[in-house]
Amino acid sequence: MRVSGVTVRRRIFISLVIGFFLFLLLITRLGYVQIWKGNWLMGEAQNLWSRDIPFEAKRGRILDRNGEVLAYNISVPSLMAIPVQIKDKEGTARKLAPLLKQDEKVILKAISKRTSMNRIPGGRRIEPEVAKQVQALNLPGIHVTEDSQRYYPHGKLAAHILGFTGVDNQGLTGIERVYNKQLSGEDGSISYYSNVKGEPMPGQSDTFTPPKDGQDLYLTIDANIQAIIERELDQAMTVYQPDDAIAIAFSPKTGEVLGMASRPDFDPGNYKQYPVETYNRNLPIWKTYEPGSTFKIITLASALEDKKVNLDKDTFNDPGSIKVAGATLRCWKRGGHGHQTFLEGVENSCNPGFVLLGQRLGKERLFHYIKEFGFGKRTGIDLLGEENGVLFSLNRVGPVELATTAFGQGVSVTPIQQVQAVGAAVNGGKLMKPYLAKEWHDPRTGKPLSVNAPKMVRQVISPETSAEVRRALESVVANGTGRNAYIDGYRVGGKTGTAQIVENGVYSKSKHIVSFIGFAPADDPQIVVYTAINNPKGIQFGGVVAAPIVRNIMDSTLRYMKVPPRTNQMEKKYQYPDKKIIEVPNLIGMKRDEIKQAYYGFPLDIAGGGQSVSYQSPQPGARLEEGATIRVYLGDK
Repeated sequence: MRVSGVTVRRRIFISLVIGFFLFLLLITRLGYVQIWKGNWLMGEAQNLWSRDIPFEAKRGRILDRNGEVLAYNISVPSLMAIPVQIKDKEGTARKLAPLLKQDEKVILKAISKRTSMNRIPGGRRIEPEVAKQVQALNLPGIHVTEDSQRYYPHGKLAAHILGFTGVDNQGLTGIERVYNKQLSGEDGSISYYSNVKGEPMPGQSDTFTPPKDGQDLYLTIDANIQAIIERELDQAMTVYQPDDAIAIAFSPKTGEVLGMASRPDFDPGNYKQYPVETYNRNLPIWKTYEPGSTFKIITLASALEDKKVNLDKDTFNDPGSIKVAGATLRCWKRGGHGHQTFLEGVENSCNPGFVLLGQRLGKERLFHYIKEFGFGKRTGIDLLGEENGVLFSLNRVGPVELATTAFGQGVSVTPIQQVQAVGAAVNGGKLMKPYLAKEWHDPRTGKPLSVNAPKMVRQVISPETSAEVRRALESVVANGTGRNAYIDGYRVGGKTGTAQIVENGVYSKSKHIVSFIGFAPADDPQIVVYTAINNPKGIQFGGVVAAPIVRNIMDSTLRYMKVPPRTNQMEKKYQYPDKKIIEVPNLIGMKRDEIKQAYYGFPLDIAGGGQSVSYQSPQPGARLEEGATIRVYLGDK
């Protein structure tokens, strides 16, 4: 059958159109692959060809507020294996096993995995000498890389604050975990191209991607103040052998934590050697317990703010107990304190007096202030593991619950909550958020990247009420139960606390948490210090056990901070066996016989062969406890 010319031309035209569209489709596909997907495909190909030897970024340093380094990284060698480059796997495992102190089969299994690169068991963070021995073997596929390890130069100092890192240098507890992202940085690597056998491709150069080190973190704590706190806690553990001990130093004006520690403690560089509960529980923010009489500060501040009491004019009688809804609530002093003003009731930490203040306030107002002072919720300090504490639900508060809450029984708080609340009571009424991270710095230039400013949560009481609270608490130290916290030359305020420990739902008759919270100077508070000793052996009173610890911490800290001595200090009311503070007499120029015959209340340590005193220490006019030794030197002019 003969086909017409028209049909032929039509078929040719259709073929040309189909061919044109197929060609256009091919061109489009090639353009898509080469132009649109080209870079991606090239990157994927390079990923198949390339091998990366990782270089870990150095973790940012942690420093105290003055630049003292508390944690930093040290370089250590590690081993990496590229399995496809290892020809004799059995022989390689046999040579590495004794150096790494690992089973030969374990190493063989690791280097036989079908991966581009992997770690060798026992080869993480090895000793430099071992790394040299491995390099000397010149084993194909075994590479020594630079790794880093966290180092804590001060050992146990501030361990619960700092925390520690894991095997991959990741933060596991404390500040290390809270700010892990900022401290970690970004890892780098050395990249090279290889064939399917893992052999370097000729003519290709290596590419080095430098690691980006983590940021440096400056904390609010002062290493010297931290050391003072820990020194006193260690002494307390030795003398009283308690179950645990806690201390916090806090700036009431800013909310900065100047120091915080607890016992038992641990070494963050060797944390695995300690019980889990020791390093996982940061007691100053985790432990909850009934505060006892230190909580009376809140009741006092609340009653003063609502003008429910005049401390100097209002009086009450304390026969040793008070009846509330059929319950007998006793004062700590058997027989009571008798007739007294409310200021004397604060000085004496008199339970019936504070029950009366609670009743004058009423449950709604008292619990309003308790919550305003921050109790019942976390402070928000930048650490993990903080607890809320426990308060009575208002609908479950009857007359007895109101009374016991007023003197610190039946509520549960954390130490950091107490410090925050008392800081607000004495700083002019401002509740400041406690924090630890002060500044972030660039690790290379040292320049600040960001600064955390103090944050006021709210105004709780007026400055006038706060001034009255300070006056009352200074009187507690000068005239009342806090006498053992008195520091001559500084105006110190504070409050004792002795709380029974609850065991199996009942109050223990033999176990107590004894505490003291103090601040100084009372006219312009620079520091608040809280100490709690859990179940000390022997005497269990906050004024006897905890107050001297706080005094020692504040005395050393105030002098270290160069806070000048104050004027108008309340004179201490001495009670046996308190020692009086006496001014050192001027012995310069006196003859040997004269100083031997004179009595100044001070033993003399006499040195030198002269006839008259040419030098004495301490200098004339200094104030010392009666019975302290004066050293004199006899010389001839």
